[in-house]
Amino acid sequence: MAAGVNRKISAASARAHTRKSKQKTSFQLPSGLFKKISLIFFVGFLAWGYKATRPPPPKTCGSPDGPPVTASRIKLTDGRFLAYKEYGVSKETAKYKMVFVHGFDCCRHDAVIATTLSPDIVEGLGVYIVSFDRPGYGESDPNPNGTVKSLALDIEDLADHLGLGSRFYVVGFSTGGQLIWTCLKYIPHRLAGATLIAPVVNYWWPSFPSNLSKEAFYQQFPQDQWTLRVAHYVPWLTYWWNTQKWFPASSIVAQSSAVLSRQDLELMPKRPSRKEYEAQVRQQGEYESLHRDYNIAFGTWEFDPMHLKNPFPHNEGSVHLWHGDEDGIVPVTLQRYIAQQLPWIHYHELPGAGHMFPFADGMSDAIIKALLIGESSLP
Repeated sequence: MAAGVNRKISAASARAHTRKSKQKTSFQLPSGLFKKISLIFFVGFLAWGYKATRPPPPKTCGSPDGPPVTASRIKLTDGRFLAYKEYGVSKETAKYKMVFVHGFDCCRHDAVIATTLSPDIVEGLGVYIVSFDRPGYGESDPNPNGTVKSLALDIEDLADHLGLGSRFYVVGFSTGGQLIWTCLKYIPHRLAGATLIAPVVNYWWPSFPSNLSKEAFYQQFPQDQWTLRVAHYVPWLTYWWNTQKWFPASSIVAQSSAVLSRQDLELMPKRPSRKEYEAQVRQQGEYESLHRDYNIAFGTWEFDPMHLKNPFPHNEGSVHLWHGDEDGIVPVTLQRYIAQQLPWIHYHELPGAGHMFPFADGMSDAIIKALLIGESSLP
């Protein structure tokens, strides 16, 4: 019988054998299954991202799940409803008929000119003022097709429904003041006069020198700069940006007092209480009110306000722009430039005033007298 052969195994061979054994016993996903799992995670991430950027449907007033209708409303030509509130003398006896356009995060009740105007001016001059909820605010239906132009047409429609005549005055404050430019562009033939009070500016209007607009832009808080960039460059992300929790969003939406000037803080107690109606302002959804406001105010405009022609070449009316030189929300340097480019604008700059100067005693009287009778008298 043949004898057995003794073979020696080297240490290197032993280690190699051990590694092969471990590799054979470790668990591995089939490459096809790994790709499928990766694809599922990627699709899930995209679905989450898409859902996060999509605003919820509006809670339209009068709908089964929406807030109740409590205001007077008209039905616009496109079928939407517009809520409004009337102030002053009756329109049947009024000598001057006026449409007021409210600002950001406000509604028809926030008609500063109407609520602070002295009775002597209202009765003595015969002033009628109608304030309305801009689309998506208060009890006015949202406008998913809203543009820079559409609000001017809404105002014209409102004036026709209420019988304000062939010509009427328009006055706007803050974001509402900015929208008066659209009236001067699209319905100048319907205007008897116009006033822009601390109007918001769009930093991307082409006529602004780049160094001037950049300097003004960087005066804003960093989180506000990013909010404006999103609204201008990627408006479909506006809802997500203002609702995400990773980075601070708009200080204006958060109603931070840090943006207010010294005078603004002093005037805040003079502002009428909003407790009774504040919940109505955003009740149809923040996207439909606040976020759409950002997209329109800071998006790409269909025209440049600094290219507008004088709507009153024969002095049959006038256009006024009022601004405080300590406004922390809208830099005064840009208003000065606009006034230089449009010499037909009656520019009123108020030393030491912030964004809330219309609430100062006697300010509304001065603004309205300048517009209606050309009288210049500061309080």
